[in-house]
Amino acid sequence: MAAAALPWEANGQEGRDPASQEPSDVRIRITFNDLTLTATLYDNPSARDLAFMLPLNLKIEDYGTNEKIVRLPRKLTEDGSGPFWNERPGDLCYFKPWGNLALFYAGYRWNGLVRLGRIDNGFDPLLVRGEYPVHIERI
Repeated sequence: MAAAALPWEANGQEGRDPASQEPSDVRIRITFNDLTLTATLYDNPSARDLAFMLPLNLKIEDYGTNEKIVRLPRKLTEDGSGPFWNERPGDLCYFKPWGNLALFYAGYRWNGLVRLGRIDNGFDPLLVRGEYPVHIERI
């Protein structure tokens, strides 16, 4: 039962790559402006830290021309940091300097980011411009 509710705690962490970009069993739902995204988190310490913070009621807003951001109530562990060279729209990342989530809907270059996971069901809701209340929860 504990393995189903908290899969990371039940499976142990020994020998795992802290910057893993392998999908985990943990999925999240991001809801704003009557739109919903789901994402699968990666199996790394930063993604686990985010999952343990949930649920959250915050604000999602536009940043630049390629992403929306969500400012978290506290910084995440940066133990999931590691280089990656296959950036693409649909990535869910953590921006270390500011302590916010970054949800990418257009191309970007890795810089100060920890990759937390991937959006599962397309990222069209991110194209809606504006600032909205957002609810993020585990599913």
